[in-house]
Amino acid sequence: MTLSAPDTAPPDQPLGLLDLFGEDFVGDPYPWLDALRAEAPVHHDPRTGLWLVSRHEDIRRVLLDPDAFRPDNAQHAVTPLPVGALRVLARAGFGLPPALANNGTASHPGLRRLVTRFFDARRVAAAVPVIERIADELLEAAGARIDTSGGGDLFTSFAQVLPCRVLMELLGIDGVPAATLIRWSDASLELFWGRPGPERQLELAPLVAEFHQWLTRTVRAGTAPPGSFVAALAGHRLPGGEPLDAETAVGACFFVFVAGQSTTGQLIATVLRRALAEDGLWPRLADEPGLAEAWVEEVLRREPPVTTWRRVTARPVTLGGVQLPEGAQLLLMLMGSGSDPEVFGAPERMCPHRANVRQHLAFGVGRHRCPGASLARTEAAVALRRAARRLPRVRQAEDGDPPMLGLLSFRAPLRVAVEQR
Repeated sequence: MTLSAPDTAPPDQPLGLLDLFGEDFVGDPYPWLDALRAEAPVHHDPRTGLWLVSRHEDIRRVLLDPDAFRPDNAQHAVTPLPVGALRVLARAGFGLPPALANNGTASHPGLRRLVTRFFDARRVAAAVPVIERIADELLEAAGARIDTSGGGDLFTSFAQVLPCRVLMELLGIDGVPAATLIRWSDASLELFWGRPGPERQLELAPLVAEFHQWLTRTVRAGTAPPGSFVAALAGHRLPGGEPLDAETAVGACFFVFVAGQSTTGQLIATVLRRALAEDGLWPRLADEPGLAEAWVEEVLRREPPVTTWRRVTARPVTLGGVQLPEGAQLLLMLMGSGSDPEVFGAPERMCPHRANVRQHLAFGVGRHRCPGASLARTEAAVALRRAARRLPRVRQAEDGDPPMLGLLSFRAPLRVAVEQR
């Protein structure tokens, strides 16, 4: 099945005017991504100082060679932090030592194995009833509000909340409201991957500090339930046999909690919005076997929540015909790679059950491939199917384009407005 999508055309402005945080790019990045692949597949962006890598082949090469392209810069703040914000974080003891996404050291394989055990196929399959239960609870409440008012927003009431509550149950996290974890996680994304002004940075820093302090207390308390994620970190040993230090354990928790809830919520929001926009698709999703999973995979290819990721060259290299020096900061355009016509035919069209869809790079590839990929896929498919079943009479509200999250590495609708048919 092939579903139509609007054609895109190259931008009528030169690539030198590209603004990765601008409304033109955030609102419709595809013309820019197409132009980058065609005209400058390894392009130096003067605004950020990053080298934008946009072809599937080149991005895959970078991800599969962590010795030449290191992950050290993956969690660096995109926008330099002012002194006031740095002081707030310093007073909280904030730090992100190499743990997972930013770890190119010998400790990474062991930490990755630990995390992967909590998101392997067996645990994800066992979690499906949990996901369905929480999804049905949230959808029942959302449906009641829609029945009363004639419409509602499935982002704040459903897509954003579901993965947070699921993650808390799977990892044995309690003692903090889901809304607080969401607020902390969103603040962390904006502070480190956004372009907030100095005043906004001073608003965000205390929230990130609170998050880090809570994680530190949770890790250091020594009271985590047996079998929980925090307990597993406490029992982990580094390659030399020494116990994992608390700072690195906190760094691992920071990444897992942000990636496990915020990015999955963004994926669910995009999946719902794109499904509601396709004529005739919504009623089929409730019962047609495999359709929800196939739709999620196409969304991951075409419009993933994690749009880019960073790497830094460990030595001088040639990439895409461009000579890069040691220390070059790369931005891998994951979203653009999913629309590379050299890999995906008619990439602008949403084609559920596309034969080679799993070649997309939405979760990365190689040593640093997202360990939560299976859980994210499953949550998004369950969320889509349950929403179609529980809310069969809703349609996309005609309220114009939704506000978009437009960070360096994250893009998703911040509203999924629906109304009764």
